[in-house]
Amino acid sequence: MSTDVSAAGPVIVFDGICVLCNGWVRFLLRRDRTGRYRYAAMQGAHGRSLLAAHGLDPDDPVSFLLVDGDRAWTDTEAIARVLSGLGGVWRLARALAWLPRALRDPLYRWVARNRYRWFGRHQQCLLPAPEHVARFLD
Repeated sequence: MSTDVSAAGPVIVFDGICVLCNGWVRFLLRRDRTGRYRYAAMQGAHGRSLLAAHGLDPDDPVSFLLVDGDRAWTDTEAIARVLSGLGGVWRLARALAWLPRALRDPLYRWVARNRYRWFGRHQQCLLPAPEHVARFLD
């Protein structure tokens, strides 16, 4: 399987069984009116492949991944880029870059490590609504 699935646009790799992560994807789907982003659950073949291709352990992911062409971002940098990519007022999310990553990313990873305990998990990846199926890779 090719890891260049982002050739048709940016791909967000997320934890498909995490309640918090699924909420994040639903949030993005409602606000991404142009259909800029596509999604791959890290439990699926595309998601696992993209994680491995960018140096993240598919069996122990503590971050979601944003892949756009041959570039990739994780943690708070990925969050800021995704939000600013929505356009409009969301472009203000780039202001996160003013805070050093050494402060931002440990907080993100703390939440990521505790996401199942605090927010819960689904037994299996949730299926997207019919109007969004084409935006999911697996």
